[in-house]
Amino acid sequence: MSSLETPPPGSVIAPEAVKWRFPAVHPEGRKYVLIAAGLTLIATMVSHVLFWPFVGLCLWVAAFFRDPVRTTPQGDDLIVAPADGLVTMIQRVPVPRELVGELGETSMVRVSIFMSVFDVHINRTPIAGTVRQVVYISGKFLNADLDKASEENERQHIVVEGRSGRRIGFTQIAGLVARRIVGFVKPGDMVAGGQRIGLIRFGSRLDVFLPNDVTPQVTLGQRSIAGETVIGRVGAMPVHGVAQ
Repeated sequence: MSSLETPPPGSVIAPEAVKWRFPAVHPEGRKYVLIAAGLTLIATMVSHVLFWPFVGLCLWVAAFFRDPVRTTPQGDDLIVAPADGLVTMIQRVPVPRELVGELGETSMVRVSIFMSVFDVHINRTPIAGTVRQVVYISGKFLNADLDKASEENERQHIVVEGRSGRRIGFTQIAGLVARRIVGFVKPGDMVAGGQRIGLIRFGSRLDVFLPNDVTPQVTLGQRSIAGETVIGRVGAMPVHGVAQ
């Protein structure tokens, strides 16, 4: 059977059909890997003692821009995590003024995901649909873990409308170390669930605003995986507790 054929119902895929591989480096990060490699070469020419520390730096830069393959759960009632990281806040807040017109609500439950410098920084759309709004706002570079970072830091708001007409707003927020938000989409683009929509360089945060008919499905302290972890579900029972 060729790789393009669908296996018959009940069949078992051979274990050798699935193999682990190193995640690819996203094209946006390749120039930084080359810069780190160049610095490694220069440092080695200055002193051989510097070789291994700079090799470590080069490997870290490559790991920061890694772009692993993700499998996104399907369903119009599901909202998936747009970022890898730690769920640090789940609370009802006023909707950012830039999103009120698109989302039609003045307050929503916000799920905040903090990305450390060790997390994957490729961001993904929480739902499939059409990009309705992309608003970039320049600002400060406060610690992204602070609540006021959502109002004062460099940030980019995105709204996606799903097939059901439900709109999900989410915000990329630059952090203390981050200095650049990179977007991959524009208004009018069609996106699949879990599709890559941008990245933030070197530490940051993602806020997702859940409509009032959507219940959070994560807890504080839980780690999310972009494009895979379900963070909200329409009409579901609430999840209680704090991750241990």
